[in-house]
Amino acid sequence: MLADSHCHLNYKGLAEDQAALARARDRGVTAMLNISTRENEWDAVIATAEREPDIWATVGIHPHEADAHPHIDTAKLIERAAHPRVVGIGESGLDYFYDHSDRARQQASFRAHIAACRETGLPLVVHTREAEDDTAEILADEMGKGAYPGVIHCFTASGDFADKALALGFYISISGIVTFKNARDLQQTAARLPLDRLLIETDAPFLAPVPHRGKTGEPSFVADTAQFLADLRGESFEDLTRATAENFHRLFSKTRA
Repeated sequence: MLADSHCHLNYKGLAEDQAALARARDRGVTAMLNISTRENEWDAVIATAEREPDIWATVGIHPHEADAHPHIDTAKLIERAAHPRVVGIGESGLDYFYDHSDRARQQASFRAHIAACRETGLPLVVHTREAEDDTAEILADEMGKGAYPGVIHCFTASGDFADKALALGFYISISGIVTFKNARDLQQTAARLPLDRLLIETDAPFLAPVPHRGKTGEPSFVADTAQFLADLRGESFEDLTRATAENFHRLFSKTRA
């Protein structure tokens, strides 16, 4: 049992690459969550989920795209999230590393996504880069308005931020970055995360883990990240993959329907 909790299958033709999907299934991947980042992807991402029974979809606007999507509000997200194959909202959040969109616009978009999660009960998929303080502040402030579930995707932040996210009830998803030699701080955090809050992901076609660095990422590589994590944490591969798959279906509970 392996769940790739975050991938972009409609990038670089992965959604149509039946060989890549077969490789994932052959390695034990039983669930893949296909993430959207802009409105013009939504139809294709949902269509992939309609076609493939082990792939689900999200609807959302990446912080890089916030300036280009001022019309995407909570109501629009709720409307599209009603589709039976849409199981989460996002990815949304804050990215101050690239600042491709105005920070105030990113924050407004982020809050609109959170409101959609609160209304639908679907989990929020959070992207945060070089924006720990503002991300933590917004998550906590919005939690005060009413609880909502979520996951910090492709976690690379500090251990302190991990603790804040866990205290809010969030899950934390680890990508292939954890296998990189220069990821010592991330490895220390990943080693101590509670197993019942842990997810794994590829972020395919990006961030291929060791031993596939430099290649186009694909969902089958989640098995390599899982093996690395199991060794890092002193757990068996079977126990870690079973737990993270169960966590995936618990968080994205619509996948059970």
